[in-house]
Amino acid sequence: MRLVLSIAVGILSLVSAAAAEMPRAQPSTQGTESHMERVDGIGGFFFRSKSPKVLAKWYADHLGITTTPTKDGDQPWQQAAGPTAFSPFPADTKYFGRAEQMFMLNFRVKDLDAMVVQLRRAGISVEVDPQAYPYGRFARTHDPEGNPIELWQPKE
Repeated sequence: MRLVLSIAVGILSLVSAAAAEMPRAQPSTQGTESHMERVDGIGGFFFRSKSPKVLAKWYADHLGITTTPTKDGDQPWQQAAGPTAFSPFPADTKYFGRAEQMFMLNFRVKDLDAMVVQLRRAGISVEVDPQAYPYGRFARTHDPEGNPIELWQPKE
């Protein structure tokens, strides 16, 4: 079974107020006009797991992320609109942790302190970054399979 998580993937070093101001490709004005179609957002996140059902339950129980519906009437997780950073990192980055780690999830949260308390009450280790950044606050945890998860409370 594939675990599907509709997520906002973000990276600490690339999330900034300037991200919203990034230039967009402009239609060509030479010859016939063209339009560049764009994706609307992350539609799913697919990754391998040693125990997909166990890991899906952990994400649902601790972060409120439901998996892909399997029957009529089930609803997929709906993410709130907001900024999303998307950035490949160098292959030798240490930012994700383990050298073989190919990705890191970053989830936006409304109240970082409340999320940290909730996770710690469940026995989950969470490290809060003491530095306040111009674009918000961060904490780091890992899922049961060791995948890094960054929690981000954007600055209002």
